[in-house]
Amino acid sequence: MYDQATRERAVALHRSGLTFSEISRSTGISRFAIREWTVRITPSPGMSAECPLGDDGTGSAVPQADYAYLLGLYLGDGCISAGRRGVHALRIACGDAWPGLIDECARAMAAVMPHNSVNRVRSPGCTSVVSTSKHWPCLFPQHGAGPKHLRRIALAPWQQRTVDTHPWELLRGLVHSDGCRITNWTTRVVGDGTRRYEYPRYFFTNTSSDIVRIFTDTLDAVDVRWKAVRRPSGAVDVSVARRACVALMDAHIGAKY
Repeated sequence: MYDQATRERAVALHRSGLTFSEISRSTGISRFAIREWTVRITPSPGMSAECPLGDDGTGSAVPQADYAYLLGLYLGDGCISAGRRGVHALRIACGDAWPGLIDECARAMAAVMPHNSVNRVRSPGCTSVVSTSKHWPCLFPQHGAGPKHLRRIALAPWQQRTVDTHPWELLRGLVHSDGCRITNWTTRVVGDGTRRYEYPRYFFTNTSSDIVRIFTDTLDAVDVRWKAVRRPSGAVDVSVARRACVALMDAHIGAKY
């Protein structure tokens, strides 16, 4: 990235009457960059902002609760794709059936990267919440080529410290992305008749054994009992059905809306 003095010299040459091509040949700067500087000479916040992790790499400047929630969303339904000049786009797919989830995702994304715009890209039945920055891979080192379930997913030490401090926010993000709260029912014979019983439970489903382990380890940390069953497809269903545990999750997570 060129410093401000270089930008100002190039713009001054253009104002003196030189063409973009002439300035490019004499300075080695691309014509595209010089043309952009004549419109906006200062770097956009998203390109000039320092890495949110800071020099010590601890991420202490990042809003911890918002980040833990966004991490859960990313592990469930998020991806990072590379763009031009080192800029990356964070995309989190949200079902249109839950507009509150879309709003909450956009809020958390803006809180974590406050100098960057957050956009909503609509497609049938789904809205992707998108923000671009060259620093998204710094905040989500789990980023890599291919599906998440085909590569190792492990939290960095600074991420684990954030999760240890805000476990419910991570769980909320994971449930909001790849989980749900539903009402199950069963029948029992009572006396001469059959009665129907309904009870709530939480589900979380993911194909990555590493992400499932992050979810269940965090459930253990907040004393929530769970059971897991692997599907023939390879995905793992984690369920929480004990009344006290469901009540605890209701207090911190609740149904998607």
